[in-house]
Amino acid sequence: MSPIREVGGPRGRSERWTREAYGRAGPRAMSRVYGDPVEVWLTDGRPSRFVWRGRLYTVLRVLDRWVTTRDWWHERHPEAPEGGEREFWRVEATPDRTVGVYELRHDQATGTWMLSRAWS
Repeated sequence: MSPIREVGGPRGRSERWTREAYGRAGPRAMSRVYGDPVEVWLTDGRPSRFVWRGRLYTVLRVLDRWVTTRDWWHERHPEAPEGGEREFWRVEATPDRTVGVYELRHDQATGTWMLSRAWS
């Protein structure tokens, strides 16, 4: 079995993910959706640390970044308030010796951060 697998990416394009991108669990690792608020520190405009459920995580590297807009929603519902952009960061991070992959979401309109997904 090859350590690299093609998967559909967050931008609708094919992306290559290596076994190391998912930590020890490998490319077949399952993700879990959270939606928990997090506090994020930035260095040079990129997440460098975050606190989730009272634990401090250090970002080892950024695996991917993308921005989405909610223009499509506003077109269908003009009376709704503007949604603004949402910036997503997929990072490799660790609170101790265990390394995991986490997806952080920054809501540009409100300035809030959320942990949207984690891989085990």
